[in-house]
Order: sequence, then C-alpha cells, then structure tokens
Amino acid sequence: MAELINLNKARKQKARAAAEALAAANRVKFGRTKAEKQRDASAGAEAVRRMDGLRRETPPADSSDD
Repeated sequence: MAELINLNKARKQKARAAAEALAAANRVKFGRTKAEKQRDASAGAEAVRRMDGLRRETPPADSSDD
C-alpha cells in the first residue's frame, strides 16, 4: 500500500525549500561584510585623493590682455 502524505504539509515544505534556496542565492549575490564595505569605501576615497593630488592646475585665461 502507498504511503499517505498530508498535501498541506508537503506544499508548505516545498515553499520553505524554495524560500531557503532564494535566500542562499541572495546571500551570495548581496552578502558583504561591514569590513569589506568599509575597505572598498576607503580605497575609493584614497583613489579620489590621489587623483586630486595628481591633477594639474590650469593657467587662468587672460582674455583682457588683447
């Protein structure tokens, strides 16, 4: 004889498994630690400071000398 199953429990178990799979995918996709976020922010700020330091000053435009 076949094993009896409660369809309501089976449906809920399937939904829980799907939700857990989605959560695992989101952890991989969006999961970054606070330290990683801070490291990336500080690296970006350092890059901006470095580019500002390497920027050449443009001479003022003298249009009144003519």
